[in-house]
Amino acid sequence: MADRGGNRRATGQDLGASSPDRIRNVVLVGPAGSGKTTLTETLLAASGAIPRAGSVRDGTTVCDHEESEHAHNRTISLSVAPLVHEGVKVNLIDTPGYADFVGELRAGLRAADCALFVVAANEAIDDATRTLWRECAAVSMPRAVVITKLDQSRADYDGLLLQAQDAFGERVMPLYVPVRDGEAITGLTGLLAPGPEADATGMRGSLIEGVIEESEDETLMDRYLGGEEIDEKVLVADLERAVARATFFPVVPVCSVTGVGCAELLALAVRGFPSPAEHPSPDVFLPSGAAADPITCDPDGPLVAEVVKTTSDPYVGRLSLVRVFSGTLVPDQTVHVSGHFTAFFGEGSGHPDHDEDERIGALAHPFGKAQAPADRVVAGDLCAIGRLTRAETGDTLSSVDDPRVLRPWSMPEPLLPIAIVAQTKSDEDKLSQALARLAAEDPSLRVDNDAETHQLVLWTMGESHAEVTLERLTERYSVNVDQEPFVVSLRETFSGPAAAVGRHVKQSGGHGQYAVCHIEVEPLPEGTGFEFVDKVVGGAVPRQFIASVEKGVRAQMERGVRFGHPVVDLRVTLTDGKAHSVDSSDMAFQTAGALALREAAGATTITMLEPFDTVSVVVPDDLVGTVMSDLSARRARLLGTDKVGDDRTQVLAEVPQTELVRYAVDLRSTTHGAGTFTRSFAHYEPMPEEVAKNVVPRRTS
Repeated sequence: MADRGGNRRATGQDLGASSPDRIRNVVLVGPAGSGKTTLTETLLAASGAIPRAGSVRDGTTVCDHEESEHAHNRTISLSVAPLVHEGVKVNLIDTPGYADFVGELRAGLRAADCALFVVAANEAIDDATRTLWRECAAVSMPRAVVITKLDQSRADYDGLLLQAQDAFGERVMPLYVPVRDGEAITGLTGLLAPGPEADATGMRGSLIEGVIEESEDETLMDRYLGGEEIDEKVLVADLERAVARATFFPVVPVCSVTGVGCAELLALAVRGFPSPAEHPSPDVFLPSGAAADPITCDPDGPLVAEVVKTTSDPYVGRLSLVRVFSGTLVPDQTVHVSGHFTAFFGEGSGHPDHDEDERIGALAHPFGKAQAPADRVVAGDLCAIGRLTRAETGDTLSSVDDPRVLRPWSMPEPLLPIAIVAQTKSDEDKLSQALARLAAEDPSLRVDNDAETHQLVLWTMGESHAEVTLERLTERYSVNVDQEPFVVSLRETFSGPAAAVGRHVKQSGGHGQYAVCHIEVEPLPEGTGFEFVDKVVGGAVPRQFIASVEKGVRAQMERGVRFGHPVVDLRVTLTDGKAHSVDSSDMAFQTAGALALREAAGATTITMLEPFDTVSVVVPDDLVGTVMSDLSARRARLLGTDKVGDDRTQVLAEVPQTELVRYAVDLRSTTHGAGTFTRSFAHYEPMPEEVAKNVVPRRTS
């Protein structure tokens, strides 16, 4: 029933949903190693979706089906595995826990209406886990906390529960507690239902008070404190509303090995989690950028769906994972494909970056790597569409007659540059198309063909993201590349005035070349640019060749005069020269102009200018000193600090770009995953000579 690729199908379950109230989209969120994929397998097996649970270690799970996931033994990509419980379809959305793949997590949060926040009983709540919790909070995602790995030798359920409450707030409360037989956990006790076992825990009263505080009935607390036994149905209804509002977070202990807690978790998913109709839909706009009427999760409403993930395969082609927010998708339907508003949501014009119609083919319910055919997909559900040639991740699919565009979800900025070169001519021929497909699949990857440094640069989220991207290049597209040192775009400028003669004379045999020009060079204030002044008198340089000298100077400025970086902020004055009635030409004077600038550079000091970025680093309060010291060591100019929330601080600084090449990796290491940063260009400044001596010359072609 299983193969190495995790290509297993649901066993006899009808994965089609007739209405949004019979759907739950549940994303699993948690740090790497917390047991999300194993929990998914256990829930699938418990519901009968698969005959038995697979193993992450053996590479036989439904959700970890990529070769990279088998090689690294961890989840790298978002994957969907649905099950049916009590007549409700539950789309389990497994996401990576490692920070490099936060783009996959955010796509999963977009596709879901509620979350299982998974933490392991044998691990502590660290800063990386807190960061994941903030990711959920940023989009107001309803969530329950699932404590896994109860069977591990170092498991400490009670201790981890206290840590979770300290890290995530007092509204994190156990809905069930473990029943122990010695060291073994044999079952769970529910705390909402009255009974001696629940009362004996001492936690039932706290849970009920917490639920009542979320109630819309202002008399309920007085009645409870007066000794009245509150009906369990009332408490459950209040709990459901509080969970849907993302103000109350029930805790469920689960052991994926023994299956303890799985039944309770499935019951919570179908009875306590909001349906798609109860979860707010994203903002919607017209193609013009104007706000449109809000959409509701109505199968009979106008079609509005979104591509939340794209995968591509050289043999199968492109496969799009789509969340339907409104309306109903059917096979062979023609839809309108809209990209993001580049102006409204960022930069560019006020229209979608692509805006066209496309006919879709077959629909399917995704089940890991496999798909089950679907004859219709209603609002609230997820589906897979094959061979959508125009739609990319984040694009909106809507009615041709009434097109719409959804506000995109926030994507992380890739901050680790990796410069690559194709190994062979054959690799070079295939590289551009392969990278385009990978970038369409992964919005957290940016491909930059730098016109200044002539480098092909992949901007990635971190070393693991870079490694996986290069593996996909090789495995999917048979493209092999090498890495080379990343070159920062520097500038060169003259530190003082200089004068020089450019002489280009070749008169040996045939048509000769003759051009001589005298120039004076002086630096200009930062940001002034380039000025060319003609002071030739008496026709020493014929009028038709004046522009040729300027063209040659400009070309040499682009090529650089010291390390091959562009020269800026310069005035060049042409004062004199010589020409030949036969052998002078446009090209000869271009060459002479370039030679003159190089000669002038040798007569003065050339200063390197390096770009500075304004950097904002957000870290826990206790790491501020560490981060500031590290930034100072990177020649940063510290600008100040600001509080961010209760326990974090923003550090602002101006930092040379040459010191930020590896900062995405170094900051994560220094702060154990707790620090994040953003950067934006500030200005250029002179580079210290002791640093400039180590500059790598720029490749000019």
